[in-house]
Amino acid sequence: MEQGIAQFFERYLRGLYFPDVSFTDILEILIITFLVYQIMVWIKNTKAWMLMRGLMILGGFILVAALLQMHTILFLARYVATVLATAVIVVFQPELRRGLEKIGQRSVIGSVMPFEVREKTRFSSDTIDGIVRASFDMGRVKTGALIVVERNIQLSEYESTGIKLDCLVSSQVLINIFEHNTPLHDGAIIVRNDRIVAATCYLPLSDNMELSKDLGTRHRAAVGMSEVSDALVIVVSEETGYVSIAEGGKLRRNIGEKELREKLEEMQNRSQGAKGFFGKWKGRLENER
Repeated sequence: MEQGIAQFFERYLRGLYFPDVSFTDILEILIITFLVYQIMVWIKNTKAWMLMRGLMILGGFILVAALLQMHTILFLARYVATVLATAVIVVFQPELRRGLEKIGQRSVIGSVMPFEVREKTRFSSDTIDGIVRASFDMGRVKTGALIVVERNIQLSEYESTGIKLDCLVSSQVLINIFEHNTPLHDGAIIVRNDRIVAATCYLPLSDNMELSKDLGTRHRAAVGMSEVSDALVIVVSEETGYVSIAEGGKLRRNIGEKELREKLEEMQNRSQGAKGFFGKWKGRLENER
C-alpha cells in the first residue's frame, strides 16, 4: 500500500517544480503588490487613466499584429518604442510630479522614519475663532473665500505666486480680504501659525475625475492643494454659501460651524504633540533645564 502511494507521487509529481520561498520573497511580493495597487488607484483618480487606456488599446493592437504576423506594423512598433517611452514620460509629467510630491510628504516619511523631527505648527484659539467666524459670516452673505491653513509642509512655492502679507488672523481681516471688488479678494490666502503670510495665491487644480461636475474652480483648487500638501483648505462657496474643507485629496462639503472648529482644534493639538524621537528627547532636556 505504502509502496503504491510512493509510486503514485513519484509518477505524477516528478515533473513539478516547487520553488524555495523565503521570508524575503514573501515580503518582496507584498511590497510589489502594495506599490502596484497604489499606482493603479493613483492613475484611476487622474487624467492619466484616460492616457493609460489609450496605451493599453495600442498595446492590444500590437499584440494582435504579432499574432497575425503583420511584419510591417511590428517593424514600426519596434523602432517607435524608444520614442514612445520618452513621450509617455513627457505626457505623464504632471502626474509623476504629483506622485513624487505625495511620496515625499513628511506625513508619509514620518510613518516610516520615527526619528524625524517635525516642525511644530501652532496657532492660538483666537486664530481658530477668527477663521470659523469669518468663514460662516462670509457664507451667510455668499462671499467666496479660499483659506489654506499650513501644517508641516511649508507652502513657499505657492506663497510666492501671491502678494506677501504679514498680519494676525482675525475675522475682520479675512472678511475684508475676500470682500467683492477689493484688490486681494481673488485667489487664496495662506495662513501660517497665527499670521496671514500671502493673499491672491494661485493653487493647483485637481485632476480627480470623481469630483462632482457642479464644483467650480475654487473647490477644485482646494482639492488640488490638499493633494500636493498636508494643508487644510477651507472653501466658502459663492453660489451656495456652503463651507467645505479639503484634506488629503478629499472634499467634505457643507460642514457646520462646530465641525470646522473641531477640525482646527484637532490640527492644533496634533501639531503641538507631533514630534519624532529626537523632538521628544529635546523637549525633555528643555524641561529638565
